[in-house]
Amino acid sequence: MTYNTMIVEKKNQIATITLNRPPMNAVNEELLNELVEVCDDLEKDNEIQVVILTGAGKAFSAGRELPGVLAGEEYPGGPRYRTLENLSKPVIAAVNGYCFTGSFELAMCADIIIASEKAVFSDTHARFGLIPGGGQTQRLPRLIGVRKAKELLFTCDRISANEAEKIGIVNKVVPPEELEEAAREMAEKILKNIPESVSTIKKLINQSLNTDLESGLKLEQDRYQGRPITPVGEGRKRIQAFAEKK
Repeated sequence: MTYNTMIVEKKNQIATITLNRPPMNAVNEELLNELVEVCDDLEKDNEIQVVILTGAGKAFSAGRELPGVLAGEEYPGGPRYRTLENLSKPVIAAVNGYCFTGSFELAMCADIIIASEKAVFSDTHARFGLIPGGGQTQRLPRLIGVRKAKELLFTCDRISANEAEKIGIVNKVVPPEELEEAAREMAEKILKNIPESVSTIKKLINQSLNTDLESGLKLEQDRYQGRPITPVGEGRKRIQAFAEKK
């Protein structure tokens, strides 16, 4: 399947989504709709176990398309971004340049963020008299703490990839020429594990963010008790092999 705003490649159980709206991969209505289509397709594709999201050229994405903002067009990005966040498969964002405002919100929907040393992050909603609609007022404080999130959202400061790693937005920073390889290496590490377990762990973590610790622990316990005590399939084979090796 082909898309107008992105390129989707599938290889060796990994799907790579490349935002492709030159020159800065700005987010518009068509991109959001295609994102939902792609996520729906990947959810149903049993061959795909990990997803990488990146941008073509020198930007991950510069955020929402400004002419659309001036025209008063509504882009309800939040619910559509969540199709990425709610994928049962792990999502790695490979941020290769500018990652601003709406696209910063999009990257935050990934499970892991790997950034190029040239990546720059910023949320500029307040600078233009706008209010985040893609989840930034909720995800950012949960990730980096309330005070630091308020600082970034109030000041609209730009932060480097290294600073983003330091405060917990980014998992890893690599040289630009190593970004694609680093994202794929991370994906391959995930592929070594049992997909059902990875998917369930992701779901439990995401659900726990919406509740208190006790409720989160109950979610985990209920899910654990709903599984057979004795592993089956590939998991059982791995345990037997490990036990025999020991």
